[in-house]
Amino acid sequence: MPETSAWEKASPGAGGPALATPAAAQDAPSHTEDWPPRGSYASPSPPDSLAIDFVGRRRAVFWLALKTGCLTVLTLGLYRFWMKTRLRRWYWSATRPGGTPLEYVGDPYEKLLGFLIAVVILAFYIGVVNLALMFVSFSLFQQNYAAYALSFLGVIPLWFYARYRARRYVLARTRWRGVRFGMAPGAWGYVWRAMMHWTITLLSLGLLWPRMTFWLEKYRTDRTYFGNARLTQGGRWTMLYRATWPLLAALLLGGLGSALALGAGRGEGYTLILAAWGLAAYGYVYYRVETTRLLANHKSAMGLALTARPRPFRILMITVLGTLATALVLALPLGLLGFGVALVQFAQTEVMQEFGELGALLAALPRPLLVALGVALYFAIFLLWATFTHAWVTMPTWRHYATTLTIHNSAALSRVSQRARDEFQEAEGFAEALDLGASI
Repeated sequence: MPETSAWEKASPGAGGPALATPAAAQDAPSHTEDWPPRGSYASPSPPDSLAIDFVGRRRAVFWLALKTGCLTVLTLGLYRFWMKTRLRRWYWSATRPGGTPLEYVGDPYEKLLGFLIAVVILAFYIGVVNLALMFVSFSLFQQNYAAYALSFLGVIPLWFYARYRARRYVLARTRWRGVRFGMAPGAWGYVWRAMMHWTITLLSLGLLWPRMTFWLEKYRTDRTYFGNARLTQGGRWTMLYRATWPLLAALLLGGLGSALALGAGRGEGYTLILAAWGLAAYGYVYYRVETTRLLANHKSAMGLALTARPRPFRILMITVLGTLATALVLALPLGLLGFGVALVQFAQTEVMQEFGELGALLAALPRPLLVALGVALYFAIFLLWATFTHAWVTMPTWRHYATTLTIHNSAALSRVSQRARDEFQEAEGFAEALDLGASI
């Protein structure tokens, strides 16, 4: 059993007592020839392979998300950098390849500083570049639509840049067995490749989407390191077409339904169109999960290899049921919010007299107080949504992906050495400023 690091013992928010290793992990068998041991219910893994355990509990992440979310609301969003850091430490420490937890060592202060730097740069872009675009648009076309279009197109490269930099930062602040992950510089190279592949995909009406998925992931993977071990993405982009069959089936079903709807069988046609939309939703999830599996199974690094076995239907059920359960739980607060808005609208009016003494009491309340209560309830709903989503969607999804992944040829880990620490001036500030950094 590996020794627990000091920061794991600090607090429940940092992955402390709530992440205590279960008895099954404490009694994990040693690598012997008798594998798997008799009476073991773990997935069979050969001695040179490392299964990944997830020891987090739903209740722990719920209270951590609720507590840090409340602090974020009370500080008008300033605590979000500390909230994200604590949640990442929880998720990382709960994920244990071969029984050894991952470590996240990111600093909330560098996130805050990076966010401020990004805001300054984006403010310059919005204030100067957009002003110039507006002037040119009105001078040439006597309207501002061209300026809006060019401004939107100008943000797209920054969006891709922010995604690459955010991934590089997270890897640079992740360690396993004391060895740092990392990612080579190449954000602008990723930007022009992403722009090129998206253009080709749109011109092909989506038929070359697997090509874009493969080559962009290959660019990111081939620049990813674990210590001195460089990851490589193998395989071919055509192998991802096997993940598109539900989407193709939905397209054919929708075409057939449209043909029937335009003809005599309109009822049957509309039914087929509705079924096509449902199949398309499943097809999107299936494509995301299957491409992740196929790409992971063709990744390697200094002899290390991966086997991923995520199930698309399981991910779909986690997402759908978790979202529905969250919506049902929040139905009461949403109703109270609507009632509060009605109170603000009808307070101190003759309408409130119809409610008798209750109406008179509510009408006597100061209007600013009613507005404040409505605003507080509004933010409380977003806070509860994020909290329940962590417990019922994010954590189960993370756990499924982690526990269905296996690392092979673990003997190669003995050849992995430490890498230098990557320094970041803006951390993942651009992702935060462009609202791309809200996820874990």
